[in-house]
Amino acid sequence: METLPAQLAAITNATLPDGSLVDVEIAGDTVVSVSPASSEGRRDAADHPRSTGPTLDLSGFLLLTAPAEPHAHLDKALSWDLIDPPMGDLGLAIDSWKRYSAGMTVDDIADRARRQALAMLANGTTAIRCHVDILQGDQPLRGVQALVRVREELKGLLDLELTALAGPTVPSEHVLAALDLGVDLVGGAPHLADDPDADLRRLLDIATDRGIGVDMHTDESLNGALTMRTLAAVVRDWPAERPVTAGHCVRLGTLERAELAEVIAEIVASDIGIVTLPITNLYLQGWEHPVATPRGLTAVRELLHAGARLAAGADNVRDPFNPVGRSDALETASLLVTAGHLTLDEAYTAVSDGARSVLSLPTAGVAVGAKAELLAVRGDTLSQVIGEASGDRYVVHGGRLVAHSEVTRRIALPALDPTTGQPTVPATESLLETR
Repeated sequence: METLPAQLAAITNATLPDGSLVDVEIAGDTVVSVSPASSEGRRDAADHPRSTGPTLDLSGFLLLTAPAEPHAHLDKALSWDLIDPPMGDLGLAIDSWKRYSAGMTVDDIADRARRQALAMLANGTTAIRCHVDILQGDQPLRGVQALVRVREELKGLLDLELTALAGPTVPSEHVLAALDLGVDLVGGAPHLADDPDADLRRLLDIATDRGIGVDMHTDESLNGALTMRTLAAVVRDWPAERPVTAGHCVRLGTLERAELAEVIAEIVASDIGIVTLPITNLYLQGWEHPVATPRGLTAVRELLHAGARLAAGADNVRDPFNPVGRSDALETASLLVTAGHLTLDEAYTAVSDGARSVLSLPTAGVAVGAKAELLAVRGDTLSQVIGEASGDRYVVHGGRLVAHSEVTRRIALPALDPTTGQPTVPATESLLETR
């Protein structure tokens, strides 16, 4: 097993999205210098008088701000094959999850959550906000206990923040008990309640009493409740240290232009961070419309134009709510380009700087004074990196190299006709090794 360096002092020969080749110096968890690489395109540790630790040569790699996942369900992750649920219906997904979760143990949940978090870390995600269910039955806090354990186990490798996901039937005392165990934020899905506004206000009152922020599943359907306006009105005067986040927001993508402009203005005025979740919402929404199927995305372009804080996440990964997913923020960014019509820069910002803003995390990336939360992917341009999503990656968290992945491919070489020099069939047994 490879031992990764405890702390990096410098990164050399890294390519940035603008094409420049740079060296980066790191002190502790902070970037302290960004300078052009040498004219030959190579610089080593001897050229860094302040470097007193390991130096990472990133020749051939694009260096980016590490992704942050603003909306995960680690307690549900990797359960699809265990449950074998019906496809394509939110209500049936909820029902199948409730039946399965009744028999889960704390260890079961922790094992899947840990595997999922480490898979995300390997792909570059160094901060995760996880919504953890408050379960039914006589042990409703099993998921919370599991995730608190995993958070402690992974301390130093990634930042894990927990949100109590309280459905409409979850008693308020169970939410309070989850907060007492160490959950950071209040969450729920008020649009599923018989009285959405009443359930939303109940959860906001709990957060107010505790002086903490909220992250709500909001209006996750193509029609029906629009609780966003109530959320924006109630939190308008909340202090900045109590962040407010709304995830999904699918209904925004269905509103007529005039109403949409009004609601987005209210979102911006209340400084609500919006999280779009393309893979799960594209999967779950629109099954009842077999012709001209509507796409289950929030109004990402209009939100950006209005100056709203926009993040993007993967949401569910291989559970009853989404049978697929690669635990990779580059997959989310790619979907924002193809389904959301964002630019490459906008899409990657949504999974990195935008996500960090919504999560109230310090600024990170390749800039002096920024936190050294970094992802290096083999490639030369952002288009190549998002498009190919090479598995060759280095992941830096808090200035430490916490993950390094390499992929090797061996491809058969064609046999050449000795007379014509043209390829013949079959191919030779010789293999061309590529990375």
